[in-house]
Amino acid sequence: MTQTPDLGPEDRKIITLARSARARNGVPEGAAVRDETGRTYVAGTVALPSLELSALRTAVAMAVASGATSLEAAAVVSESDTASDDDRAAVRDLGGDATPVLLAGPDGVLKSSVTAG
Repeated sequence: MTQTPDLGPEDRKIITLARSARARNGVPEGAAVRDETGRTYVAGTVALPSLELSALRTAVAMAVASGATSLEAAAVVSESDTASDDDRAAVRDLGGDATPVLLAGPDGVLKSSVTAG
């Protein structure tokens, strides 16, 4: 998997985890977030008749439910070329405006890195 050289090992790790969740579950998106203690939370898209959540919002919800109080970074693997405003808002709610949101394609190659704000 080719990565841009400015990504550190922890950021490459959450992209790999997000990519694995997407492939393992056969869903449109996989996501992973890293909290303030370095713990990671991994999720795929949730598409039930009564509940629809993007992978990134699901990962943020898992972090909150597990007691995380902040985020260091978030990653989503998707065919999309942008992280949605709703996804960035969920990251911002827990991590703040400056939290990086990494977007990679299904091949794991980084497409963009933006902040949640």
